[in-house]
Amino acid sequence: MVSARLFQLFGLACLASLFLARDEDNNYLVTAPQNPFLEIGTNFTATCMITNTAEVTVDDLYWNLSKTTVSKEHYIKINRTTLNVTVPIINEEPGWLHCLCNKKSPDVVLNKSKFMGGIWLRKGYRPEKPENLSCIAVQEKTYISPTISCEWKAVGRQTNEIPTTYWLIVKGMNENKYNTSTPNNRAQVSFDTYPNFMPLEIWVEAHNKLGTAESEHLKNEANFFVKTNPPSEVKAYSEKGFPLSLFINWTHPIDTVYVKLMYQIRFCPLGSHNWTYVPLADTDKYIQSYRLQKLIPDTVYTTQVRCKNHLKDYGYWSNWSTNATERTSECRPSSKPDLWKTTIENGITERYVQLICKEPQLSNGRISRFDVRINNKKDEFKNGSWESIPVNKSKSDSSSNQRGIMKLKKIFLPDKQSVKACVTASNSVGTSPEACLVISAKPHEHTPVKELKVWPHGDRLHLEWNIPNNTAVSEYVIEWISDIHMDWQRENRTTRHTTIKGNLERFVCYNVSVYPIYMRQIGKPARKEAYLEQGAPLQGPSVELNGYPGHDVAEVMWKEIPRKIRRGFITEYKIFYTNGTKIQVVTVPANTTSCFLKSLSANTRYDVWIEASTIRGSAKGSNHSFTTLKYESIEGTVVGVSIGFLFLVLMVILLCIYKKDVIEDNFWPRIPNPGESTIGNWSPDCHLTTEIPKEHCLSGISVLDVGVCDAKHGFDEDKASLSLKKDKYLSEEHSSGIGGSSCMSSPRQSVSDSDEGADMVDTTASTVQYSSVVASSGYKGQTPSSQPQHSIFSRSESTQPLLDSEENPDMLVQEGSQHFQRFPRRSRFTQGSESKDATGCTQLDDEQPDFCPFEEDTEQTTLPDSPSTDVSPAAPISSYMPQRGGYRPQ
Repeated sequence: MVSARLFQLFGLACLASLFLARDEDNNYLVTAPQNPFLEIGTNFTATCMITNTAEVTVDDLYWNLSKTTVSKEHYIKINRTTLNVTVPIINEEPGWLHCLCNKKSPDVVLNKSKFMGGIWLRKGYRPEKPENLSCIAVQEKTYISPTISCEWKAVGRQTNEIPTTYWLIVKGMNENKYNTSTPNNRAQVSFDTYPNFMPLEIWVEAHNKLGTAESEHLKNEANFFVKTNPPSEVKAYSEKGFPLSLFINWTHPIDTVYVKLMYQIRFCPLGSHNWTYVPLADTDKYIQSYRLQKLIPDTVYTTQVRCKNHLKDYGYWSNWSTNATERTSECRPSSKPDLWKTTIENGITERYVQLICKEPQLSNGRISRFDVRINNKKDEFKNGSWESIPVNKSKSDSSSNQRGIMKLKKIFLPDKQSVKACVTASNSVGTSPEACLVISAKPHEHTPVKELKVWPHGDRLHLEWNIPNNTAVSEYVIEWISDIHMDWQRENRTTRHTTIKGNLERFVCYNVSVYPIYMRQIGKPARKEAYLEQGAPLQGPSVELNGYPGHDVAEVMWKEIPRKIRRGFITEYKIFYTNGTKIQVVTVPANTTSCFLKSLSANTRYDVWIEASTIRGSAKGSNHSFTTLKYESIEGTVVGVSIGFLFLVLMVILLCIYKKDVIEDNFWPRIPNPGESTIGNWSPDCHLTTEIPKEHCLSGISVLDVGVCDAKHGFDEDKASLSLKKDKYLSEEHSSGIGGSSCMSSPRQSVSDSDEGADMVDTTASTVQYSSVVASSGYKGQTPSSQPQHSIFSRSESTQPLLDSEENPDMLVQEGSQHFQRFPRRSRFTQGSESKDATGCTQLDDEQPDFCPFEEDTEQTTLPDSPSTDVSPAAPISSYMPQRGGYRPQ
């Protein structure tokens, strides 16, 4: 070991001496070896020798690797002028290894470049054995190409400093070699003609500066490497009467002189990629045709054929031939139609059921019609009549699995009625088995499945559920409905997890339902909404104010985004509002459609908009502007005051109803009917007599007549005075409206009987005055006292409106003339012209005295010329004055 080391050092010293003879005029430091190729992961030893100078020794030398000083632990001092160093090769980057001098003498400093030596290190990897060598010779026209192509896998790494080159070598008979080189992992070798049936040996060698590696050798017959063209002119034929088979034939791609072939066949329904392969044992012969069996009637099939060397482990399969497409002939439908229904509720007790169905899965031909029979549940075992519904392709919807959905019949179904619907499908050959569905009454629907879950995964919607409480389930129907499409599929009774097999669209909301079927009876569904994939909404909701904005608050409202543009489940709404200087945000849940904006500024314009968000993004709606009120809203005050006022009015109305009589007595006093008074028949010197009211008085008020008393009831003394008083009394009776004047008088200006009041005119047209004269004689025949007594004139003014007869006296002049003829006219001052009677009333020619209202409400006038008489304890009737509700004593 020591001797080997010494030998290596001696060799390096000899090498350095060679460089010394060449570079003695240039550098004082010489390094060896120069430009080595180094394998990464190994150690490298370099030598530095001092020549042509005694200025420095090896103690003044040091090594740098890529500008990094190498530790002196790796130095080996050979002699006074030779120094070795050993460094590891650890990375792929090439670099310099320098030998330098660190002595600070003037000669070294001035000739620094001469006290430097260096080695350029090039690094790389040894080549490794190529793997997976394969070679192929393809068909050209009707023979095998003379070029053989090979490909392999390059193993290991290589660097740009030490690249690897590959040599492809093919050895034929007589040790002839054909080779080519390439830096890649594929190459070709060409022969004069392809050596069919001759043995070949093929391998690859990898070469670089660090070594050589050789792949495994392929030793096979030349036909082992042959790949022919696929069979040509592949055709398929259907045969009438054989709906389950197709006949296939083709043409051989190459003559057996070159290669003897075997074949393989595969087929599938048109549009499907689920290929079915014919067993190789049936086609591993040199054949040219084959009959496919156990196919589906009236189905378009695609068929392909390929070939290879008839020896099973020899050669390569050709590519598949072009498609041969053919439809099998028709056969009677061998499966039931897929019958289903949709329900349209119309009120509480009415249902309309639309029967729909798909063609049988194994329709075995074009369905030309459906036959429908509907029986009531109680007539389930009776054979009803069949109704034929022809299939019009324009009316059937194209759906998943290329099966059309056909609307059969719409039936009215009362709430408590159940029916059984049966359907068959027919084609040109025969009729399918019937499919039946029992549509139950609402009160008897069966229980739904439990804990339904729907979620997307990949390009499918997955469903999972638990069995319902009632375990007598025969199957399940999975239904999915969007805004424009609906479909369904059936699953067996043991299914708890499945996927929707229809073609679903992204960003579309599907209402997924699972119906349990109990012996053809439909149970209650369990429903969930789901998206195959969610996205951001296409637009946000439109916002508007709910009512009017307040002083510092406003309520905004919006409608849900239509499902068509929602494209996902809304997770939240964000309400943005700004007054132009600051934007504020309010976030509300997805089930909210209104929100109050609070702490607003008064008399300020605000812009508001809403963003609707899903898990994939959000969309902004349109802006809406409003201005808050300048002052606090008085609506609440107005409403409160209005309610209080209405309550007050209601209480007043109730009080008026409760105190009706009292209010009538105070505001509308009841005036006694003068026609019913007995004062008209009384006089101071006679008894009162009552006269039956005349029926011809239009006012309906009884009129009291005052008759002239006989002389036996008068007083003997003072006849002139009594006559004057009676005349005056009767005149006042007529002017006061008592008695006949109730029907005859009309409101006119009147004057009192006093001289001072003669010029005063009463302007109140509606005032009726009542007056009477109290005679000085005794009351009702009583003996007057001996003391002289003055006659008293008394009158009263009432506010009761005049009667129609009083306002229109001309109509009753003729009828009332008989009544007034009783009263003699006395003390006429003038005849045949306007004059005043003894009472001071103005009257026209030949007429009774007009009504003479007096100005004062109540007054008593003493007649100075009347003789005094005593008044009995009982007050005379004339002293009773008109009051509310009757007369009272004066």
